[in-house]
Amino acid sequence: MTTLYITGAGVSAESGIPTFRGEDGFWTIGSRNYTPQEMATRAMYQENPLQFLRWYYQRFATYRHHGPNAVHYWLADKNLITQNIDGLDGKAGNESYIAIHGRLDQMTLFHDQNFADQITPIATPWDKVDDNHLDESLFEVFKIAKRPTINESFKPFVLLFDEYYTELYRISEAQRRMRNADRMVFMGTSFSVNITIMALETAMARGIPIEIVDPEPVAVPYDNTTYHAMTAMRYIKEIDA
Repeated sequence: MTTLYITGAGVSAESGIPTFRGEDGFWTIGSRNYTPQEMATRAMYQENPLQFLRWYYQRFATYRHHGPNAVHYWLADKNLITQNIDGLDGKAGNESYIAIHGRLDQMTLFHDQNFADQITPIATPWDKVDDNHLDESLFEVFKIAKRPTINESFKPFVLLFDEYYTELYRISEAQRRMRNADRMVFMGTSFSVNITIMALETAMARGIPIEIVDPEPVAVPYDNTTYHAMTAMRYIKEIDA
């Protein structure tokens, strides 16, 4: 049986990384002038790149040294698509997982999305950011003068609210894995992003069983569903018991 695991922020919570929509989540923390939903957009990056980069540096990059937890290691040899951009599945040794929303430890050339299949992510040199000269060093690292320039500047390798899934994010491969799965297990996700809806609709169309692992699992309109009202950590312990 081919099982496809699809994970969200709840899996990385055990590593000390706040979930997005929880009380301490990133989507509850904006900036002085903008909401998180306004910050995490291509439009903000283009119009106000300094605010954009500051937010990513302070809200995400500060967690770049956090390590994988037992769930990431358990998933290291599994067929996996993650919504998380923390890169912890890669650190745990999963060499084939799909980071469908990108990875904050990487960046890409700022590109026209129509040519995304020509772009390759590279490592983000966050260690070159100088907190004492934050603005200047952020612009230097991402090669921005006043505004980002197509094919010259860089942006974090993160799918933004006003962007769409492209081959840069391996969307065709992700859809292939969904079509080839005999079972899907959703772990630590609230089904609030497109990729989880896409996977759920694929599972329903194919009539395969799904499992939902979350302390407060979201109810889905599908009879062939098993709910595990628990953390991912407890789930893997029970599976291995």
